[in-house]
Amino acid sequence: MQARLDNPATLLPEVLPAINIIYKTTHSAGVPARTLELVHMRASQINGCGVCLDMGARKAKQSGETDERLFAVAAWRETPYFTDAERAALALAEAVTRIADRPEAVSDEIWADAAKHYTEKELAALVLWIAVSNMFNRVNAAVRLQAPVNFG
Repeated sequence: MQARLDNPATLLPEVLPAINIIYKTTHSAGVPARTLELVHMRASQINGCGVCLDMGARKAKQSGETDERLFAVAAWRETPYFTDAERAALALAEAVTRIADRPEAVSDEIWADAAKHYTEKELAALVLWIAVSNMFNRVNAAVRLQAPVNFG
């Protein structure tokens, strides 16, 4: 599949500082980097974003993630590899990514489970990071960007 245009962030470099601020802020709010990588990967799996899956797996490995856990992200409910906090974050990622699939986008049950494991600041970071992950997925899908991509 041919890309429709180059990476939009390189064509409009003025957006990079804003994206970097969101990235740095969400990644400094107290949520473990490995958890943020997992939710990014799960959203990217749902949205079929090969670029984000490729980059996400690489970053997750740099954060100390194991192949065993990376291979199981899509089936996180059926595997023993994830903590209760990670499971709550993954459920939140799925709900936020699939907001149109149910009458209540994020159920009270999913939110309450996440709130048992994360502070309000951490929940804010998770929600923003999931939203940004979905933005990346949608941009990459729209322009048919292919992995691997150098965003640096």
